Amino acid sequence: MLPDYNPRTDYSHWDCGLWNRVLAASGVQNPFTDEPFSEAVLAGLGGGIGFMIFTFDYKDTTTASVVTRFHPGPYTENLLRRCGANINIQQTGSAPLAQSRLDAALETGVPAVVRVVHGTLPWVPSDPLADMDSVDVAVVARDGEDYLVDDGGGRLERISVPALAAARASRKADKHWQAHVAGGVAEALNTEVLRHAMAETAQELLSQQAPPGVPPSYAKNFGIVGMQSWAQRLRDTSTRQGWSRIFGDPQRAVAGLGMLHGLLTGKRFSGPGALRPLYAQFLCEVAGYGRGSAGVELSGVNLKKLGDAAEHYELLGEQWEELVASIGAAGETSFTPMAAQVEAIAERETAAALALQSAVREAF
Repeated sequence: MLPDYNPRTDYSHWDCGLWNRVLAASGVQNPFTDEPFSEAVLAGLGGGIGFMIFTFDYKDTTTASVVTRFHPGPYTENLLRRCGANINIQQTGSAPLAQSRLDAALETGVPAVVRVVHGTLPWVPSDPLADMDSVDVAVVARDGEDYLVDDGGGRLERISVPALAAARASRKADKHWQAHVAGGVAEALNTEVLRHAMAETAQELLSQQAPPGVPPSYAKNFGIVGMQSWAQRLRDTSTRQGWSRIFGDPQRAVAGLGMLHGLLTGKRFSGPGALRPLYAQFLCEVAGYGRGSAGVELSGVNLKKLGDAAEHYELLGEQWEELVASIGAAGETSFTPMAAQVEAIAERETAAALALQSAVREAF
């Protein structure tokens, strides 16, 4: 019998959308609501939003990479640890042992999440750029000699045992990785965890330093500082770092801006409105805990300032969508209008992060 699993497609971000479905099917509930976790709350627990941008010049092309979720911090790991579920994470170099562990997890009636190179799945076209990293997919059930897999496409796909094993073994760092809900509660989500998650998001956005583990010279590529640096490079018409110089060749501009637009419209490292509307929803749900709408109440948070931050992030979603539309506009040659959009976004991002930081500062 298949578990009660809904592979719906109405999600904003790959990882929190996937775990929203997996945790719900595994019976995990939010202690503030006694209901399954919403995608928005899981996104907030993961670290929510952030910003990173890099350009690299190669012999034949110039790339432009952007991330608008919390990054490079441990997004999925944060989500799993903070939600309070008892998650059993395993990894092995042995394919037979990995299959045995997968079957054992499925026999308990819960789905298991595994990491694969997406383009190695039989129904997915290969993409050299996207396939540089692994993605998480849910193995929902064993059905005879096959597995049923949710890869975010809105339906369960059938895959053979050898094909799944090959996909799981394709990237050494994630080889035969698996996670599933083992039952019980590790440590229930509480007000301190929520406050810490929000404080970390604000801190990383406002930081003048590079994220942990990143060389200090790259600080200008992250957070609101990264947005401000990007706007300067969009306006720069005289140095080698200016985008008018970097993307002066039409072919390089088409490739680089196409990559940028694809990342911003995708759901792997970004999402609708750069994930700002989803984060606003998270803040509104958290504010609801503080107003006593559930059995467990949030304390130590300034709800008015939390509401102010949520309003900023709703408006930021609109601003980000306008920017994405301009990046995707055919024939765009001047970066000056784009620079003005990024400057306006950075200004409101600052106000939003300061309101969020102020809302939880008293707790730290």
